[in-house]
Amino acid sequence: MAPRYRNPQAEADAIVGDGLSTRVLEPSPPAVHFGPWFADDPAAVGEDEQARSRVVTPTSAGDLRWADLAAADETVAAFCRPRWLANYQPLTSVPDHYPVRRDDLHRLAYGVVSNTRKEANGKFGLRWTLGGFGTPFFVHDTQVRVEGNLLVVQNRDKVDAEAITTLGQAAKFLGIEANSDQAEHDTVALGDLDRPLTVDDELVAFITDWFGMATAALEELRCTPGAPDPSRVQLWPGHFDVAVEIGDAQSERITRATYGASPGDAAHPEPYLYVGPWGAIDHGDPFWNDATFTGASLPFAAIVGDPNPCGVALGFYRQAFSRLIGG
Repeated sequence: MAPRYRNPQAEADAIVGDGLSTRVLEPSPPAVHFGPWFADDPAAVGEDEQARSRVVTPTSAGDLRWADLAAADETVAAFCRPRWLANYQPLTSVPDHYPVRRDDLHRLAYGVVSNTRKEANGKFGLRWTLGGFGTPFFVHDTQVRVEGNLLVVQNRDKVDAEAITTLGQAAKFLGIEANSDQAEHDTVALGDLDRPLTVDDELVAFITDWFGMATAALEELRCTPGAPDPSRVQLWPGHFDVAVEIGDAQSERITRATYGASPGDAAHPEPYLYVGPWGAIDHGDPFWNDATFTGASLPFAAIVGDPNPCGVALGFYRQAFSRLIGG
């Protein structure tokens, strides 16, 4: 099926009808042209908006949750499931030959997709999107996204797509140079730009569910009452994970930390959840269990098959939150 024009906010509004406003997890137009994020905050609810209408959100921040509507309407439930708004489903098993295929998708995100936005406004953060991942909307309501095995460019109401083949061809299609200037932890070498990439529908479907599940959990964690100075939930292309930062970096009592979900790396062949504190932790506490970094991780095996993986993820993050921040 050919990619179509998408406005996730408008799609959600059309599902609920008049009298309600909605919040989703995906970026939507219009583009944001001011800092520090140069991107929309899709799950946020403003006080003035709550005063005007009832707001449906994927988190506890609004008047209604998507789960409330989905429980009474199968059409809404079907809309919510793939968008990780409500009616969560179990994650599927890790695909065959996963590390090699995952790393190729990582290269595409890091070396090509993020650079389209970076060249336009200096920002390279990505976000989860339905069926894949992509940029927030930028410049003239432009979005670049991976959707299955396709690279998609949406510019206002025009949508173009091309099959993912090589990094070089992807960069040519987007009219940019493939590069890796933005150094981050766990970045991958781009290698031969003409080598075929092992990116297909199965791989992207698996990873998009992982990122969607994590985005839903992290947005709920982010709106926890009393959460100090939460950042935006972003997909960082360098280490290819969805993460948010919460806490006070200057406090001796409250430790700021990165809460995230990685699709795996050299030390973790399969996806895992993690919390990486920025400051000191109690090394005698078995919760801080990861041997490769100072923090805690929860392996994919502890999540796959659970009927509510988002709940498992949120429970893990809240265990860390209570240790580092309290509550």
